[in-house]
Amino acid sequence: MADEGCGSSGILWFLAGLGIGAAVGVLYAPKAGSETRESLLNAAGDGRDLVQERARKYKQQAQEWADRGKDVISQQKENIRSAFEAGRKAYRDANDEPTPEPGTPNL
Repeated sequence: MADEGCGSSGILWFLAGLGIGAAVGVLYAPKAGSETRESLLNAAGDGRDLVQERARKYKQQAQEWADRGKDVISQQKENIRSAFEAGRKAYRDANDEPTPEPGTPNL
């Protein structure tokens, strides 16, 4: 009963432990200090490149969504404008028709 709702936090703790274990393993590896530092720098550079690539990708995707949203809004704006003008014209046409004289049949 004490473990109810701990699924996501358990995964987070597992990932944190995995990261800490990997860092400790690299630091205690039987390599020279310069090799370990170079390895860490390479891994950090790869991570930075990955983050930059994903950021570019997400920025591009967000820009595409924004452009698509602008297109949809522009199209809906034009549809509303057309409907408004059609309603205005119909109103004017209905009010511009001559009213029949009393006693004349409507055809």
